[in-house]
Amino acid sequence: MTSQVIAGVHSRADIGGMTSDAALAHPVDAHDAGWPTLILVLSGTFMVVLDFFIVNVALPSIQRELHASDSALQLVVAGYGLANAAGLITGGRLGDLFGRRRMFMTGLLLFTLASAACGLAPGAGVLVAARVVQGLAGALLQPQVLAMLGLVFTGPARARAFGAYGLTLGLGAVLGQLIGGVLIHADLAQMGWRSCFLINVPIGLAGLALGMRWIPALKSEGHSRLDMPGAVIVAVLLSAVLWPLVEGRQEGWPLWSAASLLAAIPLAAGLALHQRRREAHGAQPLIAPSLLRLPGYAQGLLVTLVFYAGNASFYFVLAIYLQQVMGLSALASGAVFTALALGFFATSMASARLDRWLGRRAITCGAVVLAAGHAALIGLVLRHGGEGIVPWMLPILWVEGAGIGMIMAPLVSAVLAAVPAAHAGVAAGMLATVQQVGNSLGVALIGIVFYADRQRPQAAFVAAIGYLLLSALGVAMLFARRRPRAAAASR
Repeated sequence: MTSQVIAGVHSRADIGGMTSDAALAHPVDAHDAGWPTLILVLSGTFMVVLDFFIVNVALPSIQRELHASDSALQLVVAGYGLANAAGLITGGRLGDLFGRRRMFMTGLLLFTLASAACGLAPGAGVLVAARVVQGLAGALLQPQVLAMLGLVFTGPARARAFGAYGLTLGLGAVLGQLIGGVLIHADLAQMGWRSCFLINVPIGLAGLALGMRWIPALKSEGHSRLDMPGAVIVAVLLSAVLWPLVEGRQEGWPLWSAASLLAAIPLAAGLALHQRRREAHGAQPLIAPSLLRLPGYAQGLLVTLVFYAGNASFYFVLAIYLQQVMGLSALASGAVFTALALGFFATSMASARLDRWLGRRAITCGAVVLAAGHAALIGLVLRHGGEGIVPWMLPILWVEGAGIGMIMAPLVSAVLAAVPAAHAGVAAGMLATVQQVGNSLGVALIGIVFYADRQRPQAAFVAAIGYLLLSALGVAMLFARRRPRAAAASR
């Protein structure tokens, strides 16, 4: 995300959805808070975002050492995102009830402990379980950050703080693979891939030690109420969809996988009914049905779901292909991802100018650019196979990164533009949840395509990129079909 999107959306409410506008209108007098506070809270955000992406270049090493199945690799990535998605909104409300600093520090402690468990995992099952705990801890930590930034900083300092937050999100996402490759290549204390997780331990401990001194104790709002039944239904629903998509393929699509997917239908209906009843009785629903009736908001969430289903899955399949098929080292693979990062930053930093030139067509154009990059990558692999194509891949990856940069931040702004200020926090929390659901669902779906033909890895990679090409075209078509009133609001 770029800084202007963060400032424009979140100067009114926090992403967890629970901090009121009144709270942000009267910032806490924390005279000793400043850049140390900002660095401390953003280090937590950086770790949470980084750990979703850093693991990609470690997957081949994890599979070799732990003898992990293909589905276990998918769960290492998707399990983290699924747990994070299920807990984000509840994490925001816990911050309202018990205090932002307390919940941030608790989340940081749990994330640090879970990172240690990941780094010391003796088998794939323990690693997946620890990743789920990491995701839940991140869901407790993340919503507190924007709320604290809005409460601690005022005026121009607040704008700079939100800008630093947006930069932190981008750095964590696009540099994750490179940092992972460097750590694995360095092989500190012969830890190999484990260092990708254990590096969080000293950072987390330092944050805990310094947090009590530099993070102000902010008064909790206390007006929120937890929707625990709703949170449980969401977690069960997401698991009912994700688990069979990951495990079902490997086991030959047994009867239980179909039953699980079918069970998602009544679960979704029950969740919708529960949320409508809570809203009708004046309680705070986990997913506000009234927001879904706003012009273009539900359509925007659908576009977001489709886009993110093709985002994390791209990083996942590219990392596997570069190392297991093309034979690159973790460091070389991470370096290849740098081309994506450069393209992403080029268009992200130019998003304001692109918006002036292209208006609401910027997102559609970005999706077309991304689709063109995927098509070029397919053509390159079909023509040359996997032999000596890395130099030719780099400009294509730059184009794909540029397309992602043209979509990511403007899409957030477009989806939230028509949302009233009083509901901005809840709407942003729902949007963040959909982003993580899309990431997890995309990894599950692309695994079905990529692992379907292990005897012909080049063909499998082409099929997987074909899925991503269709996803990008879907984003272009869905956004172009947004209702005129919503489109006008997003300009």
